[in-house]
Amino acid sequence: MKQILAIETSCDDTSVAVVGLRGYVHSVVSMNQDKAHAPFGGIVPEIAGRNHTEFLLPLIEQALEQAQQPWSEIHGVAVTNRPGLIGSLIVGLVTAKSISQARGIPLIGVNHLEGHLLAPFLRDQDYAPPEDFDFPYVGLAVSGGHTTLYHVPQWGRYEVLGATLDDAAGEAFDKFAKSLGLGWPGGAKVDQLAKLGDAKAFDFPRSMIHEDHLQMSFSGLKSSAQRKVESLSPQEIETNKSHLCASFQEAIVDVLIDRLSKAQKMLKIKKAVITGGVSANSRLRERGLQWAERAGVQLVIPPLRYCTDNAAMIGYAGLLRLQAGESHALNLGPSPASYPSDFVGENR
Repeated sequence: MKQILAIETSCDDTSVAVVGLRGYVHSVVSMNQDKAHAPFGGIVPEIAGRNHTEFLLPLIEQALEQAQQPWSEIHGVAVTNRPGLIGSLIVGLVTAKSISQARGIPLIGVNHLEGHLLAPFLRDQDYAPPEDFDFPYVGLAVSGGHTTLYHVPQWGRYEVLGATLDDAAGEAFDKFAKSLGLGWPGGAKVDQLAKLGDAKAFDFPRSMIHEDHLQMSFSGLKSSAQRKVESLSPQEIETNKSHLCASFQEAIVDVLIDRLSKAQKMLKIKKAVITGGVSANSRLRERGLQWAERAGVQLVIPPLRYCTDNAAMIGYAGLLRLQAGESHALNLGPSPASYPSDFVGENR
């Protein structure tokens, strides 16, 4: 039975996993750096890279121990090599190359976004996707750095249908949270406060929602919300904080669900995926499931542990490529962007 060790260090989360056939996750262990970056209000690349060097080797030992797998049962090492912060990617890539060379096992470089698109197929003792879920599907990948709609007709082929023209949804959440003094990262804090608020209290814009294309924009929403916050006194902000969060969140979710719905109708595909860090947002999950039920669509959203950056999704993508006979030479380099061949229609 083929099993793969996977490493994810594309941004500020360090993660290692052991993944087997059919995407079974034998172990996944992760370490976040929120406390290290919070004082700066965002990710500091130099700090992220340095912390990866401290966390990675102990996590590899921990992942193997939890999986109860010796090195002799590891048939390849998968690692995120794109897109991401170069300093962070280098730490994972150099470690994976060292393992590949020392153990004599194949090295497989993985696109981080492909990992997110395949995350719904992961399985463990507590989760499995529906047995009849398969390609083709419409995929909405939403995170701090990416907000993109894909058509996924088969494994290995990912067609970009539309994307944000400016801020990613997760980035907009974080910037809005910062304007309210909620700290960083702010997306989860907005989600929690929004549960206590009235989503109709403030009227924020839904850019491009009435247009036929599948592109998105969140900079106008971010600016509108910033102006509203600046127009309120500190006491008014405190009184309306939950209402502001609920209204802002609803505007983002409205756009995301509208675009997913448009893409599904355009392609006439009855299967869909919402994935990426922002898919952990409770309102997006709730609205997504409501839409799917109305539209008669089979929607799969990974469990929370596979939404945020994790090595399990990288392991599954790497395992599929290993099974297809793919591997990379030791001169494989990191890239801040996807390769031109990774996605069809990237510049659409």
